[in-house]
Amino acid sequence: MNYTYYPGCSLSASAMEYDASTRALMASLGASLTDMDDWNCCGATAASAKSALLSLALGARNLALAEKMAPGSDILVPCSACYLNLKKAAMERRNDPEVARKLDDILAQESLTITKPPEVRHLLDILVNDVTAPTIKAKTTRPLKGLKIAPYYGCQCLRPYPVFDDPEDPVSMEGLLEACGATVFKWDMGASCCGASNMSTKPDSARKLVQKILMQARGADAIVTVCPMCQLNLEGFQRQVSHDAGSDLSISILYLPQVIGLALGLTESDVKLDKNLAVTRKFKEKLLAVSC
Repeated sequence: MNYTYYPGCSLSASAMEYDASTRALMASLGASLTDMDDWNCCGATAASAKSALLSLALGARNLALAEKMAPGSDILVPCSACYLNLKKAAMERRNDPEVARKLDDILAQESLTITKPPEVRHLLDILVNDVTAPTIKAKTTRPLKGLKIAPYYGCQCLRPYPVFDDPEDPVSMEGLLEACGATVFKWDMGASCCGASNMSTKPDSARKLVQKILMQARGADAIVTVCPMCQLNLEGFQRQVSHDAGSDLSISILYLPQVIGLALGLTESDVKLDKNLAVTRKFKEKLLAVSC
């Protein structure tokens, strides 16, 4: 398994633990990740608000760089926003000749071209369909028995492109968690919105969404995410949300490769668990118990 790796901005800064655990996990699975040279920001949500063409051009440049560097290699993208923006650039270019012409003109200024754009793949897609749950089960050395984990997908890895799961009723994480020996916490909030960047622009509304998610997760030992924005909203505002609710809603929030990595025998240091903002004492005690 060889992939071109696009970390994106968040994994290079505020979500370093997602980057580190992804690299460590994929290495333990025998996968090779080749970092994309000279990659640029995907545009996040800000670029499209400024200019739709700018947003597509940022994604298209990354596609051109990846094709030039490793023709035929899929791009592995852990961040859901980055995945969405790169996927959108590929889809818009493929489906709209006028958009394709404009993007080609922009890329030509750097002598870049897109002939056969690489496939943009989310980390979750690759874990489910390339690695597979049976492989993870076979490689699990520390089954996470006794840990009840709620899978949280968020919006952007499944919408509007339902490539590898049902955006209204996603289940792709469940087999992976069960392969690790964990118990899947059954709930109906996995595909709901965390508020995304509204936590900065409309914090009251965003906190209500986070509160609903955290309240529904009562009974779980942790929520597992595949998106830096979701991770930040769910772990970084627990104190405020608990205050608003008049109830303690604290719960551990981990990235999926951290959970799988721990099951495969990686250490807490390997997956940078110390970088997470919300890891409860109860979770750490249960994790220590399965290590004994």
